[in-house]
Amino acid sequence: MNNNFSAKIDGAEISWFAPLCDGDDDFLGNRNPLYKSSWENTSTIVSTADELGFKNVLCPSSYQVGQDPISFAAGMATITKQINFLVAIRCGELHPPMLARTIASLDHMLKGRLTINIISSDLPGMKLSSKERYARSREVIQILKQSWTQDQIKFKGKYYQLDLNTRPVKPYQQNGGPLLYFGGYSPDGVDLCAEFCDVYLMWPETEFKLKNLMDVMTLKAAAYKRTVKFGLRVHVIVRETEKEARDYADSLISKLDIKMGTDIRNRAQDATSLGVARQSQLREEADEKYYVEPNLWTGIGLARSGCGAAIVGNPDQVVAKIEHYIEMGINSFIFSGYPHQKECELFAKLVLPRLKTVSLPEVFGRMPKNIPNSPLANGPRK
Repeated sequence: MNNNFSAKIDGAEISWFAPLCDGDDDFLGNRNPLYKSSWENTSTIVSTADELGFKNVLCPSSYQVGQDPISFAAGMATITKQINFLVAIRCGELHPPMLARTIASLDHMLKGRLTINIISSDLPGMKLSSKERYARSREVIQILKQSWTQDQIKFKGKYYQLDLNTRPVKPYQQNGGPLLYFGGYSPDGVDLCAEFCDVYLMWPETEFKLKNLMDVMTLKAAAYKRTVKFGLRVHVIVRETEKEARDYADSLISKLDIKMGTDIRNRAQDATSLGVARQSQLREEADEKYYVEPNLWTGIGLARSGCGAAIVGNPDQVVAKIEHYIEMGINSFIFSGYPHQKECELFAKLVLPRLKTVSLPEVFGRMPKNIPNSPLANGPRK
């Protein structure tokens, strides 16, 4: 069993979001050119999150409307100082040994500030069944793990047959290489995460449904003699008063044409996934103002695919909601808001100082301690 992952974490990884996929706006569905995804805009947001003390940042992958997450993280390596990068990797996009080398190179550039988000979506222009996609991802992950931990890749599978020396692909991080995060709801996806991944990322659900997801994953992982930590990807709107927060939530969708919102949701590669269907169901269970439970607002899902709900409230309410999630066993949070720069600054001012934050690669001993320029060479990061 990965015993280091069975230990209780004192705090939580609080992360922000890099809008690489051209979805940043002041009004949802408004498509304001000022917020168009670009190196200039997104690098500014991530630099701000780094300066304000966020521990990680999700760099998503989307062909139609996105910048490349690996290239983006590489460009940010020397610009940022403290923040980790959660880089989305679409399995099958790169030949696995070359992917292992790319990740290892990026890990060295970032001096270990790298985590990986495993994606099993279809590749642009291709279509595979869910079962085939997860089978391919399973092979990719096994090859990555062999690359990072063994002297030789020896692998014979349906998609890849390899016998290669691993000297060129050793990462900066030790004890297994970068942590693997994964989000998926199909039985094949849940099983993949239980066997190989470190953090199971969930989209917003009612607390009852989140607990059910966590219980299923815990049992699945135990069958492989493993433990898996839990993460939540969710938007946030925090203001000095609850009324201000709820009014701002209403204003976000005040200019939304519902048909345009549907078109925006449907353009994504994962638009027909089980996870997206669950977000739609969550919205259908909400009240007339789109609240499905206290301080959880589903209106954002009217205009975007994927994560479709936000924690909405005053600082006390938002902190209480996050702390309750932590008590449930969630140790990693990926927040975002609209527009991302403004909401990043508000969250950092009103909420972040009240939370105890951790860096998961450091907590689980992935960072080398005796290498020059290691972030831990002179003690842990503050």
